[in-house]
Amino acid sequence: MKNEFPSKRDLYEAMEYVQQYAHRTPILSSGMINEKLGCTVYFKSEHLQKTGSFKARGALNALLSLKADIEPKGVVTHSSGNHGQALAWASNLLGIAAVVVVPRNAPTVKVEAIQAYGAEVFFCEPNLESREEHCFRIHKERGYVIIPPFDDYRIIAGQSTMMQEILGQIDDLDCAIVPVGGGGLLSGSLLAAERSSKELLVFGAEPSASGDAMESFKTGVRVRTGGAETIADGLRTALGERNFEIISKKADGILPASEDNIKLALKWIYMYLKQAVEPSAAVSLAAILENAEVFRGKKVVSILCGGNLDLKALPF
Repeated sequence: MKNEFPSKRDLYEAMEYVQQYAHRTPILSSGMINEKLGCTVYFKSEHLQKTGSFKARGALNALLSLKADIEPKGVVTHSSGNHGQALAWASNLLGIAAVVVVPRNAPTVKVEAIQAYGAEVFFCEPNLESREEHCFRIHKERGYVIIPPFDDYRIIAGQSTMMQEILGQIDDLDCAIVPVGGGGLLSGSLLAAERSSKELLVFGAEPSASGDAMESFKTGVRVRTGGAETIADGLRTALGERNFEIISKKADGILPASEDNIKLALKWIYMYLKQAVEPSAAVSLAAILENAEVFRGKKVVSILCGGNLDLKALPF
């Protein structure tokens, strides 16, 4: 697909691309968590995906779509971690040179993984302007194609494959709670849900300490700066323009999650699911915990979006 608003055919094509190389990740559940929350919660295990997060889906679709049109000299992106790892892995898999521009404060475990997959790393200041400036410079100097981490329709279509899988894995699902940072996964999930024959409420979940998506959704005006004061480092990014366009029209709401509830949800995931996930993966469950009355008696899917954690950063 070209970088245009995804059609139904584009979503099906993305699934054809992604399933060639990515995992069909399992659904987990816990009777103890269900009892505590008064609803049935299913967990989509994207922390078990290639490279440890859902980002592998978008990277695969973007690169395979690109290769279908041209043979690129290379690709460049900016990322605090998971997208960089995903693009590095997919580029290595497909024989494409890759550069990842990384903010200096990115978790070490994610930077090391990007390098281990064979990508070249450039460090920049921890702000969007510095990231984009370095990407554009490398694009001009080397002729590498820029693959944004989320504000790209090819990425969005790739991320839609997660929700496409979920709808084939869980019957009679009422709600989906999708973590939101830049908005790639949420916007892709919304498109997949809209194009299915099933009725499904789709909510975003965001740390209260990084509430740009909630504010953007509430006011209808995209907030261009994210927040840094959250343990969920993967969700500190502000919404992308294309992502906001979809989310503002199609989401059923953006739900807050306090830092205390994120930490509690993270502990529950470790205790009851026995899964090692990064803090961002606990935000969907934290939003259910914080808004329990909305989901009481419902069948809900919560997205464990990644497992690339820095062990030194765990709060317990």
